[in-house]
Amino acid sequence: MQRAALFSGGDARMAAGDLGELLVPYMPTIRVPKSGDRVYKTECAFSYDSPDSEGGVYVCMNTFLGFGREHIERHYRKTGQCVYLHLKRHVIEKVPGASGGALPKRRNAKLFLDLETNGDLNSDDFEYEDEAKLVIFPDHYEISLPNIEELPALVTIACDALLSAKSPYRKQEPDSWEEELQASKHAKTLVQLDNGVRIPPSGWKCSKCDLRENLWLNLTDGSVLCGKWFFDGSGGNGHAMEHYKETGYPLAVKLGTITPDGADVYSFDEEEPVLDPHIAKHLAHFGIDMLQMQVTENGLRDNDIKPRVSEWEVIQEAGVKLKPMYGPGYTGMKNLGNSCYLNAVMQAIFSIPEFQRAYVGNLPRIFDYSPLDPTQDFNTQMAKLGHGLLSGQYSKPPMKSELIEQVMKEEHKPQHNGISPRMFKAFISKGHPEFSSNRQQDAQEFFLHLINLVERNPVGSENPSDVFRFLVEERTQCCQSRKVRYTERVDYIMQLPVAMEAATNKDELIAYELKRREAEAARRPPPELVRAKIPFSACLQAFSEPNNVEDFWSSALQAKSAGVKTSRFASFPEYLVVQIKKFTFGLDWIPKKLDVSIDMPDFLDINHLRARGLQPGEEELPDIAPPIVIPDDPKDEIRLLYFRRSFLVALDIDEPSVMQLAEMGFPLEACRKAVYYTGNLGAEVAFNWIIAHMEEPDFAEPLVIPAFGEVTSSGAAVFGAVGLDNQPPEEIVAIIISMGFQRNLAIQALKATNNNLERAMEWIFSHPELEEENEPALDMMDMENNANANIVAETGSEGPRIKDGSGRYELFGFISHMGTSTMSGHYVCHLKKEGRWVIYNDLRVCASERPPKDLGYIYFYHRIPS
Repeated sequence: MQRAALFSGGDARMAAGDLGELLVPYMPTIRVPKSGDRVYKTECAFSYDSPDSEGGVYVCMNTFLGFGREHIERHYRKTGQCVYLHLKRHVIEKVPGASGGALPKRRNAKLFLDLETNGDLNSDDFEYEDEAKLVIFPDHYEISLPNIEELPALVTIACDALLSAKSPYRKQEPDSWEEELQASKHAKTLVQLDNGVRIPPSGWKCSKCDLRENLWLNLTDGSVLCGKWFFDGSGGNGHAMEHYKETGYPLAVKLGTITPDGADVYSFDEEEPVLDPHIAKHLAHFGIDMLQMQVTENGLRDNDIKPRVSEWEVIQEAGVKLKPMYGPGYTGMKNLGNSCYLNAVMQAIFSIPEFQRAYVGNLPRIFDYSPLDPTQDFNTQMAKLGHGLLSGQYSKPPMKSELIEQVMKEEHKPQHNGISPRMFKAFISKGHPEFSSNRQQDAQEFFLHLINLVERNPVGSENPSDVFRFLVEERTQCCQSRKVRYTERVDYIMQLPVAMEAATNKDELIAYELKRREAEAARRPPPELVRAKIPFSACLQAFSEPNNVEDFWSSALQAKSAGVKTSRFASFPEYLVVQIKKFTFGLDWIPKKLDVSIDMPDFLDINHLRARGLQPGEEELPDIAPPIVIPDDPKDEIRLLYFRRSFLVALDIDEPSVMQLAEMGFPLEACRKAVYYTGNLGAEVAFNWIIAHMEEPDFAEPLVIPAFGEVTSSGAAVFGAVGLDNQPPEEIVAIIISMGFQRNLAIQALKATNNNLERAMEWIFSHPELEEENEPALDMMDMENNANANIVAETGSEGPRIKDGSGRYELFGFISHMGTSTMSGHYVCHLKKEGRWVIYNDLRVCASERPPKDLGYIYFYHRIPS
């Protein structure tokens, strides 16, 4: 069949009957968008092509997914879908009038609305003309719209609904989170008990369990209790809700969210977040002064005036003419509203070769094996983002004529540069209570959230996140018996404390503070800011010093005692991420940032922090677990049980893994069950078990330990037994499914390996052809190993995969934060590329002239080859 173009006017026009006949074979595949359907007409699912791009966007009339010119054929081949709506936006320069100004021109009516306009274009000089047409594959027949009289009614209705559909991200992007909240009906009449409760600014713990995260303060009686479970494993044991059911006290505030601007308040009775107009009074009842920072005459808080402005100027290199950078690796990212934390982290991530190879290097295969809805696939979205940042396709320098025009008229900026990561943010933050909001977030927390997703969605036999993983050896010593215990845990970030006491300019700081207080009392402008200058060596020394262990239970004394813990590196990662712990709470309950200058080195040697293990003359603490409180009957009577690992022949639980999971906030018994049912394969595998089982009613119930006579020998592995009817145990099947594999593939692998989890995973990796048949969520591709690293985790070995090597590093990037706390402010990223520093400030990418390496928040180092 000959390729043709069918327009609504001219010689190429078809009769109405011909058009209807042409579309008849495809009518069953054409759908009308319904309420709840997401229409992706502003962005390609595999790239950042949009209607503004040269090729426009093709929207599938069945799935409502959008595709750029480069990817439309892939979707057609994969699905057989033939009818697409092609959308193209044209930017047209207005015709100048006789007086030299722009002459108003009659514009075509917009055919598809709810598209962003390009803010870089001067609206006085340019206008938009939108074009839409139906395209039928594989012969590329085109039918221009509107063509109402000639098209079947179903097609006309479908096209009209698609063109008028709202953005799929609109529900996720309210203009203001606070505006959606309503004042609680209990706020005005809330009764607060005069029980003398006073809440300290830190050190909180649930009064009914040992959790120290996701804690809520009941505004009636001052009880501090943990919240509910979230889908990703964060949260608590639901004690705050239980307390409400017992007492009827309706309002609680989340500890850690209290600022002078407000706090997160939840109403158990109304079952939703609410506003409390009297929150300051309610908090003051428990000794919390949230409004201590006074407001000045110009409407700015003390911390918002000139001292903080200077920080913004220094980090963003304001006042210096910076040269814009273009091309591969120099693509900016649009700020979607407090999304600069995401932009900064992803720029740093995709400057690392291992991530580039894993996602961009394997991009064709990732796209080919992506699910039918690529917007909901992690690896597809990572590959898309990586390609958008590294291809240079969305970072093109202006033409010579444009450069001349920019010189003549500075307000005209380069067109269509940078990418808008809406689809990526919508997916990666889905279901997360913080990252799915439009509020500012902590870049360090987002980095760990991203690594968690990378771990759970491997792109090959080796995860790119392996380059960050390292082992920490923790030496815990009982101060009374002097006995020690050595344990190891996995980490991804080196958290460096700020040694304020080691400031080298203490006299200047004292003088500045006196002047600041005098200016505040006299209501004069504050003096020029003086930052504390902290030697990096002092911060490193503070990291290596012993820390007191709260609630330490000594197995030597079988009682609580004083204990100290020292941390060392059991392995050094390929890439070392260093976080400066700048954020804290003051005694006045105000979250604050330590505004310090630290002389971060370009070259770092931490080989002296290498772990040494048990030393001659040291005596180990007995391997006895602390007492565990286990419910004995429905009356909640309790009994204390002491478990000795030497007697638990059948159980043989890896206690360090249990403790590592418990430190994340999971119930202790759930952690023990997770480690037990995953065969002591480490905390990471046990974490997947927890995610898969946290909704079960007996999730936190005590582990039922088999009697000694029920196990034939100490070597009988939990995963070595055969289930009923020769079916693998459901616990192991659930673990493999939680990693993204299909159920039938998991059962097949377990049957082939006598229900051994580790061998089953190896079997899956060695049979990719079966994986393809089962539509896997993982694409098994070999990744290139770094020749300078030794992968410590061979086939058949237990424990996490780590890359060990020398502890000598070179700085290649850092993320900086401006503002008073992680809940506000702005992030930018500096990266060293091609021998020079580059600043990534959302869409703006420029050569850096004065990289503020002393004011960073998160630093990225790579290992120096030995």
